Amino acid sequence: MELESQLVSDSRAESLVRTCRTVAGDDLRSVTYFTHDRCEQLYLRADLEADADLTGFVEHETDGFQARTAYRGSELGNYRYTVRAFEHGYLTRVTVADRGVFVTTDGLTLRRSEELVSALSDLLRE
Repeated sequence: MELESQLVSDSRAESLVRTCRTVAGDDLRSVTYFTHDRCEQLYLRADLEADADLTGFVEHETDGFQARTAYRGSELGNYRYTVRAFEHGYLTRVTVADRGVFVTTDGLTLRRSEELVSALSDLLRE
């Protein structure tokens, strides 16, 4: 896994971060864009340390690429996204084809999660 500094264009990164800020507001902690083998942290809230094992997180979150086929045909319908709950926040992962974004937040309601996923999915498809 390779940590990049220019995996996505500045305008695309700005759109992704702006979308997350609009939906999550001050609860937004971080935004990370990733592919199968590369990642770039697009945003990290100023009060947080930049010491997370980002590549370790991304290695787990690339499971989202396989989830689309693993759950195909289930009674639940098509796989859409993943939310992980932690002691101090939440991680929401959205994948489209060969790229994805995971967003960490302090708090997250189901409604805001759905809004975030819908907006990010549209941006990732562009």
